[in-house]
Amino acid sequence: MESVHKTVLLNETIDGLNLQSGSVVVDATFGGGGHSVEVCKRNREVQIIALDQDEGAFLKAESKFKGLDCNITFVNENFRELGGKDALKVGSVDGIIFDLGLSSDQLQNSGRGFSFLKDEPLFMTMKDIKDNLPSPEDITAKDVVNTWGEESLADIIYGYGEEKQARRIAKMIVESRKRKKIETTFDLVRVMEDAIPAKFRKGKIHFATKTFQAIRIAVNDELGALSEGLSKGFEMLKVGGRMSVISFHSLEDRVVKKFYKKQAEEKRAVLINKKPIIASTQEIKSNPR
Repeated sequence: MESVHKTVLLNETIDGLNLQSGSVVVDATFGGGGHSVEVCKRNREVQIIALDQDEGAFLKAESKFKGLDCNITFVNENFRELGGKDALKVGSVDGIIFDLGLSSDQLQNSGRGFSFLKDEPLFMTMKDIKDNLPSPEDITAKDVVNTWGEESLADIIYGYGEEKQARRIAKMIVESRKRKKIETTFDLVRVMEDAIPAKFRKGKIHFATKTFQAIRIAVNDELGALSEGLSKGFEMLKVGGRMSVISFHSLEDRVVKKFYKKQAEEKRAVLINKKPIIASTQEIKSNPR
């Protein structure tokens, strides 16, 4: 299936890297391939190392590279492995791109339960699952909602989702799973409907959004991976190298700002922009998600 992902802040991200012929750039979150394609179009002499822990991402974006003579290497790894595996031991690099969170492909086509609008198995793993059979070492959203304690559930839903109804939701999850295992996204949404009072179910965002985000972050250890990826990526940068990071919610934003600030205070790096760059009004209109 072809990628439907629409790349966010495309020009701003790549402009900020200031790449030249012969530069080496790591696209640490390949996703729909938008950033890598644009780098290739601008300068085919740039070497691209593209990472994604979802192996299917490379296949879905394949058509975007037709007719382009790109110097690109694909690596099926999480960016927390930067510099740690043989395939990533490329020495120093000139630029790194982190485009955090979910792609539209994962929301719409993965079949792994990222969207509360589709009835799918409750996996939420960024890593591709073969034949809907998680490996024994995989932690899935189904494991989280069916085995974790009420206090732990409340803590992650509040901490990672900033959901004010976290305690109600956690309590209802535990009560519901005693009667019947929570297997699918719609099972979880129904539990939340029972947990959240009607007046709190009406708002700008769907009432399940924050809980789904929280469980997904916990399943994939996204904030831990981000901290590790930023640190390892920074160590790979040449003097004068640059890092562009796109974040989508306050938890990611906090980790990135704290990391950047620390490097600047220790005089290991210079902040190129005093404030974060945000999407233009035109981009928001054309890509509401």
